[in-house]
Amino acid sequence: MSPLSVCVYCGSRPGKSSSYTTEAEALGRGIAERNWRLVYGAGDVGLMGSVARAAQAGGGDTFGVIPKHLVEWEVGKVDLTRYVVTETMHERKKVMFMNCDAVVVMPGGAGSLDELFEVLTWRQLGLHEKPVVLMNVEGYWDPLIALLDHVVASGFADASLLDYFEVVSSADHALTALSRPMT
Repeated sequence: MSPLSVCVYCGSRPGKSSSYTTEAEALGRGIAERNWRLVYGAGDVGLMGSVARAAQAGGGDTFGVIPKHLVEWEVGKVDLTRYVVTETMHERKKVMFMNCDAVVVMPGGAGSLDELFEVLTWRQLGLHEKPVVLMNVEGYWDPLIALLDHVVASGFADASLLDYFEVVSSADHALTALSRPMT
C-alpha cells in the first residue's frame, strides 16, 4: 500500500492569528512524520509556505502545483520533491485533487473556499469518496458551517452534504482523522 497523499488547501496569507501558522506547521510536520505526501498549491507564502516548509524540514515528500500566472505572486516553491506548473487554475485544482487520497482545508480565503466547494460538489455528485477534513482553527470556519446547516435546513441540499466533511479544531485532530481506515 502506498503512503497517503494529503491535499492541503489553505491561505496564501498567514491570517491575523498566529495559531493559523502554528497549526499549518504542525500539519506539515505531522504529514512528514507519518511518511505521507503533502500535495498543495506550491506557494512559499502564507499558510501554504508554512505547511510546506514544515513538511520539508521533517524530510517529507512534497508535491506542489501552481498555475504559471501565480508563480511570482505566490512565490512558487521550486525546491519541492515535485513542482508542477500548470496553464490554468482549473488544471491546478484537477492535478492536486487527482494526486491525493484525502483533503484538509485550513483557514484561507476565496481560493480555499472555491477548492472546498468544488470537492464537496464532486462528492455530492458521486464523483469521489475521499475524506475531507475542515480544520476549524479558533472557530475560523464556524460561519461557514452555520451557512451549510442553513443550506440544508432551507432545502437546497440533502442532509448528507454535512456528512461529506469532518470538522476538527487542530492539526493533531486532522492527522488523527486521516489515520483512521478510509472507507
